[in-house]
Amino acid sequence: MAPEAERLPLAGSRATRRRSAIIDALTNASTFHSARDLQKLASDAGHPMALSTVYRALQALSAANEVDVLHPSCGEALYRRCTLGHHHHLVCRQCGQATEIADEALEKWVERTANQHGFTEPHHTLEIFGTCQECAKFG
Repeated sequence: MAPEAERLPLAGSRATRRRSAIIDALTNASTFHSARDLQKLASDAGHPMALSTVYRALQALSAANEVDVLHPSCGEALYRRCTLGHHHHLVCRQCGQATEIADEALEKWVERTANQHGFTEPHHTLEIFGTCQECAKFG
C-alpha cells in the first residue's frame, strides 16, 4: 500500500483508539473485510469493541474517504484501506484478493456517456468479480 494511504490522524475526523485499531486491522489486510471480521481482528489484537462501534468507525472512515466500501451481491458491505485517488477493483470471488485498477479509457467513456445524456459531474464505482490466477489453479 502506498505510504499516503497510511496517514494518521484522519482527514476531518477524530483519531480515537478504537478507530486506530480498525485502521490497523484494515492496513494489515490485503482483502476486503466485513464489519464482523474487523471486530474479530481488532479483538484478537487486544482491542475488543462492540460491533456498533466498528460500524460507526467504518462510517466515519468511509465518509473521510479513508476506506473503500464494496457492495457484493451477498448484501454485506465489505471494507478495505486503499490508496488515495480514484480507482476500481478486481476482486477474486474465491479468496477475496483485491487488485486496484485505474483505466483512463473507462473514465473518458463515463464522462462522454454522461455528457451525451445531459448529465454533469458523473460519479461512479466499478468492481469486477472473477477468479484470480492462484484460485484458478485449484478450481
